[in-house]
Order: sequence, then structure tokens, then C-alpha cells
Amino acid sequence: MAKAFDLAKWARPEMLALAPYISARDTFTATVVKYTFLDANENPNASPVNRYPDPNQFALKKKIAALRGCTINQLLIGNGSDEILDLIFRAFCTPNKDNVILMPPTYGMYAVLANINGVGIKEVPLMGNFQLKTDEILAAIDPNTMAIFFCSPNNPSGNLFKNSDITVLLNGFDGLVVIDEAYIDFTDSTSWLTELDNYPNLVVTQTLSKAFGLAGLRLGIAIAQPNIIKLLHNIKPPYNINTLSQQKAIEALSDIGKVNKQIAELLAERSRVAAYLNELDWIKTVFPSDANFLLMRVDDANKRYDALLAQKVVIRNRSALTNCENTLRVSIGTPEENNELMAACNNISL
Repeated sequence: MAKAFDLAKWARPEMLALAPYISARDTFTATVVKYTFLDANENPNASPVNRYPDPNQFALKKKIAALRGCTINQLLIGNGSDEILDLIFRAFCTPNKDNVILMPPTYGMYAVLANINGVGIKEVPLMGNFQLKTDEILAAIDPNTMAIFFCSPNNPSGNLFKNSDITVLLNGFDGLVVIDEAYIDFTDSTSWLTELDNYPNLVVTQTLSKAFGLAGLRLGIAIAQPNIIKLLHNIKPPYNINTLSQQKAIEALSDIGKVNKQIAELLAERSRVAAYLNELDWIKTVFPSDANFLLMRVDDANKRYDALLAQKVVIRNRSALTNCENTLRVSIGTPEENNELMAACNNISL
């Protein structure tokens, strides 16, 4: 039997009572019949973008719902996942009162958004192997804890969290559990979308930036129970996804074969690059990855970063993050880009 989630208990009262902005495109939606539109104060001169976009992104949501096996009323599309995460903070966390739990090292925008929204942060660092400390996380919960945020596969470590540990959190906390699955398409693991009916407090976020190659469009996805999605929809800007982004995303989602081919090629490159890096003496550990990047612990991260940069290869130094001393993160590129990385590494001496 699925656990209960009382939206009225967890959401901010003023957000539940909010009357959303009703746009012209919400008031009247075109059908197959041709209409003369004089309702939205638009420029009447025809062009691909002279009309406001669909505020509900119906055609795009239909594609995503079919791909992810959910319903349209379980979907919210944001201007990148960051907008969706910000909406969650605004909908559920009262400024200067409530808090959320984060498990560093993790995606840095969770803390940034908490600070922007005046929300407290409780940190429970991951273990040395980048797994969850479930007992400590549950012990950190207090009456003002509204949500737990984490990404799996995790950024920057690249690993999946154990399903058993995530289940402990979902069962042990009645507030929102937000699982960021930005990298889910690079793993064989099943998405937590399959558990939405069992855990009505679960919110899964995904993106079209990674596997679908649409980072420049800024398209994030939230999938949750309809009551949560409706609340987030009520407080989002009316036209948050522009017409061109919707069109390009629909095009990409119409050719899943191409997307799957690119994913397979990237995974093959990930294995090739990992095998090469594991042979280098100045690299101590290449951590297993279920994402489109590799985290590696090296002898001297600053020295190795500067040496690669001098050869015009740009990666990220993650050493300042919790449990990430002397680590570098490298995104998996094209075979040609990866060859350039390996050639640059060959030129680095102990």
C-alpha cells in the first residue's frame, strides 16, 4: 500500500492559495479550425515566433510522457532543471524558517537555490565511497525539514546510490524526496519513476541537456504526482519555454534511435577513456561512473589541471568539494576530443 502525502501539510499555505496567472493562450487554445487571434497583444506580422508559445507545452509533454511512461498531468517542464528546483523551494519551503537536507559532494545549485530562497541547509556528507549515510540523514530531520535533495547518478562522483538506501529515505521521511536523474540515460539502472505510485512524496527531475544533447535549449523535467505538479505549474512563469525550444525538443524526441546511438557511442568512449586513465601513474583512482563523465583522484590536482590547460584541454578541478581532495572531473567527449585528452595526458610527466 502506497504511503500518504498530505500536500496541505507540506506546501506553503500562500502557494496553495495562489491564483495563477491566466494567459491568453490558457484562455483559448486553437483547434483544427482557423481563428483570427487578436487576444494576446502580439505582433500581428507573421513569423515563426510572433505568437506566444504554448504555456502548457502540450505537444512536447506528449512526447516526453510516451518516452518516460508517465501521464501528461505528472509532468512539468522548466527552463532547465534549475527552474524546477527553484519552484520546489518556493512552493514548499518558508523563508527563514524551513530547511532541506543535502549530501555533499553534490550538485551545487541545490545550496545556491536554498540560499536564494532563505532556506536553511543541513549537510550530511556522503561516505568515502560516495554512498548515503541513511541513519545520519534521518537523524538530521526536524519539524522544519521540508525536502531531501540528491542526484543519482551523483554529480560529481558519477555513481548511483544504492536502491535500498533510497528506499529507506522514502519510507523514513514524509516530506519531499527529490531525486535528480540528470544522468539516468547513461546507466542500466531503472529510473525511480517506476516508484511514483508507491511514494507520493517522490519528485524525479530529469533533463534534455545530457543524453539528448540539448543543453543550449535549457529544458528540465519534473515528474511527480499530479497534485504536486499542479502546484508547481501554478507558480511558474506562464511562457517559460519558448517556441523554438519546444520545436527543437520535439524534433529530438522524434528520433530516439539517433539518441540511443549517441548514448551507446558515449558509453563505449567512457570505457575506453577510463581504461586509459587507469594506466597513468599520476592518477590514483578512476571512480566507477554511471554518468557521462569520470571523476579521478590524482597526485596533485592543481598541477595536473594546469598542465592540461597549458595544452588547451579544459576539465574541472573538483578538489574543493567534500571528500574530493585532489580530484579532477572529465566529461566524455567525441572520440576525437578524447584522443586529444589522452595525447595531452601522455605529455604530462611525473
